[in-house]
Amino acid sequence: MTCRPRGQTPAHADPGAEDTTLHSLGFKPVAAADSRVLVLGTLPGPVSLEKRQYYAQPRNAFWPIMGELVGARPELAYSERLQRLRQSGVALWDVCHSAYREGALDAAIVPGSIVPNDLGRFLRAHTAIHLICFNGQTAGKLYRKLVLPGLPETLRDIPCETLPSTSPAYAAMRFEQKLARWQIVRRAAGRIGGRTG
Repeated sequence: MTCRPRGQTPAHADPGAEDTTLHSLGFKPVAAADSRVLVLGTLPGPVSLEKRQYYAQPRNAFWPIMGELVGARPELAYSERLQRLRQSGVALWDVCHSAYREGALDAAIVPGSIVPNDLGRFLRAHTAIHLICFNGQTAGKLYRKLVLPGLPETLRDIPCETLPSTSPAYAAMRFEQKLARWQIVRRAAGRIGGRTG
């Protein structure tokens, strides 16, 4: 399916909470020139911001899943994990460049504070990307609300897939169930191809 809007809006935090939240600034994208799949999260959490690493929370399932899919195992050095992603055709970034949030939950992001990343520029520079995968529902909702309307027609039609969040806060699925859903990343990264326009 494509990422065209479906009338969804992100969860709203209490506007009055902004005075007690911290301003979170995201990271640069991880990508190779020929990346074929883009995995988008929402915004780095407190542990990730402290360590300056994507998905640094030890209980987050992202790196164990990437270990199973492309060999980017959590016991490897962080730089090696990123290299495994690039070599496998997987790009990594977040929808939000910055936002105010209290704690680690996506639901606590203050909607009016969000500054999205320039994903249009990124996608124009990485023409081999033919699938966008969202790490959890909030990332997908924010993309459709804040990013998609500003994209040209050719980029709006890139297929999207919302995957179960790797966050430990999403406990409705076991690791094996999440891994099964995330297999689409490996399948799509293994397809060589590109877009026109």
